[in-house]
Amino acid sequence: MSTSILLLVLLAGVSAGLVAYVFLFDRIAAEKKAGRRLETVKAADTSRANVKATRDRAAEIAKRRKSVQDSLKDLEEKQKIRDASTRKPPLKIQIRQAGMTVAMDRFYLYSVLSGLGLTLVAFILGMPIYLLPGVLLAGAVGLPRWFVSFKRKRRVKAFLAEFPNALDVIVRAVKSGLPLNDGIRLIAHESREPVKTEFRRIVEAQQLGLSVPEAAMRMGETMPCPEANFFGIVIQIQSQAGGNLSEALGNLSRVLRDRKRMKDKVNALSMEAKASAAIIGALPFIVAILVYLSSPAYIMPLFTTSTGNLILVVSGIWMSIGLFVMRSMINFEV
Repeated sequence: MSTSILLLVLLAGVSAGLVAYVFLFDRIAAEKKAGRRLETVKAADTSRANVKATRDRAAEIAKRRKSVQDSLKDLEEKQKIRDASTRKPPLKIQIRQAGMTVAMDRFYLYSVLSGLGLTLVAFILGMPIYLLPGVLLAGAVGLPRWFVSFKRKRRVKAFLAEFPNALDVIVRAVKSGLPLNDGIRLIAHESREPVKTEFRRIVEAQQLGLSVPEAAMRMGETMPCPEANFFGIVIQIQSQAGGNLSEALGNLSRVLRDRKRMKDKVNALSMEAKASAAIIGALPFIVAILVYLSSPAYIMPLFTTSTGNLILVVSGIWMSIGLFVMRSMINFEV
């Protein structure tokens, strides 16, 4: 009897559940449909947000790329103008780039004195009178400008040797949290010459109201080398387009060191050719001195007769052409 009652209760419960499911089926189906619709809407919103974020990111990247391109184009135009005046700058700018503080009138006075002194020495040594104007011109025009060019190249070489170390100091200062101005002031006070003077000019230009990028771009006017222009371009682009300044300066320092390493490698590989050119260029003078010491009467007609002087002039011209050709063959720009 108890089993029959249990079966009856179970059947009644199942029947009630079936009846309840029949009446609630539509509602359950509607709730499931609403849930699926809600998930679809959420997925659509998420996808729309992702698409919008991607589109905004792409627009921001395109805007930044266009800003960088415009900056590079502007800098390239300015650089062309600057290069045109850097390749053949006026004498006053060359003297400033050489690190000399002599005034132009005093420089011309020194040039005249140099020409007169060299002419006097040539006259005492017995050089023919018709060659003395050429000696005067070489002493008054060629020798002083050669000295300025020599000082200029030596100053650029000293700058390139110290400039990567200065950039590393600025990178460490920026990574430690200091602003760029403090890093530049640190180099202006603690670095070696001529880097110290060039960065001091940047600090002085800031005190006169120029921004750091503008002051850095003017470094190429007093330091005629591509590396100084690279520094100004990096600072200019970073100020306009943003980015990691320490990483950019670190990359610039690494590039400068690689360029210096490549120049040293090229110099080492071309040293044999340079030694050969030096030996070939010095050989005629050595032979002339040895011949003069052994038999002066044999070689003196070159200096005492007009035919000998003509031979010397023609030989000097051809020898100069040969040295110039050899110099062009063994000099490489890196």
